[in-house]
Amino acid sequence: MTAELVRGQNHPLPRTRLEIRVSAGTPVVAGATLGDEQGTVRGAEWVAHPAAPHLPGLEVSKQAAADHRLAVDLGALPEGVHRVNVLLALPEGVGGPVRFGAIAVPFVAVTGLDGTEVASYTITGLDTESAVVALELYRREGAWKVRAVGQGYAGGLAAMLADQGLPQAAELATTINEAVVQGMVRSVSPGPRSGAAQSPPRAAEEGGRVRTAATGGSSGSGNGGGSGSNGASGSAETVGAPSAQASEPTQPVSAGPIDYRHPGRTPSAPPTPGPVTAPARPGQPAQPVAGDATGWTMDERLYNQVWGMFEDLARSAAAYRSAVAFADSRMEQELDRVLSDPRSRIGTEGDIARDAARAKHTDLVDHARAAFDRDLAQLTAEAEVVEPAMPPAFARWDSPVWQAYQVPMEFPMALRLGDLHLPECPELRIPMLIRLPLERGLWVDSGPNVSADGELADPVELRRLAMDTAVAQAARLLAVHPPGEFRVQVIDPAGSGASSLTPLVGSGALQEPPAAGAGGVAAVLGALTQRVDLVQMAIRGGASDALPPDLDTAGQLLIVNDFPHGFDDRAVTQLRYLADEGPDVGVHLMMVADREDARAYGPLLDPLWRALLRITPVPDDHLADPWVGHTWTYEPPLVPAGSQVLHQVLGQVADAQRKYGR
Repeated sequence: MTAELVRGQNHPLPRTRLEIRVSAGTPVVAGATLGDEQGTVRGAEWVAHPAAPHLPGLEVSKQAAADHRLAVDLGALPEGVHRVNVLLALPEGVGGPVRFGAIAVPFVAVTGLDGTEVASYTITGLDTESAVVALELYRREGAWKVRAVGQGYAGGLAAMLADQGLPQAAELATTINEAVVQGMVRSVSPGPRSGAAQSPPRAAEEGGRVRTAATGGSSGSGNGGGSGSNGASGSAETVGAPSAQASEPTQPVSAGPIDYRHPGRTPSAPPTPGPVTAPARPGQPAQPVAGDATGWTMDERLYNQVWGMFEDLARSAAAYRSAVAFADSRMEQELDRVLSDPRSRIGTEGDIARDAARAKHTDLVDHARAAFDRDLAQLTAEAEVVEPAMPPAFARWDSPVWQAYQVPMEFPMALRLGDLHLPECPELRIPMLIRLPLERGLWVDSGPNVSADGELADPVELRRLAMDTAVAQAARLLAVHPPGEFRVQVIDPAGSGASSLTPLVGSGALQEPPAAGAGGVAAVLGALTQRVDLVQMAIRGGASDALPPDLDTAGQLLIVNDFPHGFDDRAVTQLRYLADEGPDVGVHLMMVADREDARAYGPLLDPLWRALLRITPVPDDHLADPWVGHTWTYEPPLVPAGSQVLHQVLGQVADAQRKYGR
């Protein structure tokens, strides 16, 4: 549970590798100082700031932004460091606000690298101050804690640094401000979000993370809640961004009372050597590169970059929709005024007024679309360089990365579950990445679905596609785990999924044949239920080494086809138990089912469907984003027709399993 701190309160830190996330609503400078046991900063080399963003164990943003993500590795800090102060300051000399009392209340959060929030602090009570010590991470008796400070300084950076014992405080403050001014020459402050986009920064964390995706991420988000209601009943899954990225706004386009500015991201330099954004020509946006986000590994940087793209598209689309809604409302009001006045209702005067109202509407919508198209062009360019750089866990099945596939020796951090897009830009697809290990099972809905041309899809074809989707997801999970560390089992009571299961069975990657009939169902469910019970008892009793030597502790994925055929009441109860308790001990469900087939069970199975993330074998707009009110269209990651990539990859997985005796 997140600790919501008040000024002066502290909270223990459960890990040493952390992120400090800052959201201020307007560009601020974020930095950090290192202090000894007395809190004294020994010199400028103990200050991380935009002109010198890297210190051992510490990384901050290179310029002012409305949102920041600071990377901290407490175990890598220089010897003698006992305190880390997180600083915020308003930029000087750029024409922006000069006191914190004139902007939205800043919010800071300490999170793990997986986005899990440890503690948060809303910095209230500021007025004339232009710099503030937001948080203090400090070590006491060998353990690290975080304290909410909120100490403001009307004298700005110089006064704040001097208060920490830095002799050259004024000179360093000048250096920082000069670096910020240079960085903001090509940056403007983000405009106020309008309409559905007006959510506090924490809404992206708490309301939207798809622990399934968008803020599994994680989601986010990676990322908060994300459970939402599922099902064929018409309710929607929730998706959202894993977390707010640091923001680099694009150039604004203004017309009338609407502010079309869109906050993009300002990626901080990665803590490990990585790609650097190519310098832009004056007046041109920076050329996108893959991995241009924070993270300790390339996979983590790509993961954060993808969800940054998701956030940008969500905000930009929300701004566009809000602008169009405003234009519609304004035109209706002006037309109502014309019609309400008998003198202008008919005749030349009325026609002129109506034409003027429609012209204003067209102008507003055109300006909004121009800003939206510019954002789409930038995101499309970013997607074009990010997609080819994706590792197998994140890549499409038609990516060249599979042609050079090698069985990995390390565990993956996330998995691509499909693609997401919006109706305004169906050609721009954002990968739907979810954190691993899975926190929820999956439900591939084989029920009725309307095709792209508006016709009801063929039920038999839908069931086949649903099983193909399940096999593709299972194959990816096998392919991205080290040999023997992840296993797949299948329950196919009537054998209806045999053709779809051919890649798994034929390659040998499926180590046991699909369980058939009521006896097979009972045997598999009984064994997995026993495994969950044993591991849970061992963990709760602190006796993990007492597990039976023949117990398979590898991660397990159980594919259940054609549910509820072949299931009695006991089997249904075991299935519900696995869905609820299995993910905590590495046992995951993937149901391939039509909810209508199980309607005889009534509300008994409602908790089962809610426990699973619903995906579909064909594109479907069932994923809702409560942060900005969008409904995202989900598209499954099916293997291209005629491709042998699945057979090739699973063959290598099976060979590795045999080679390592797993």
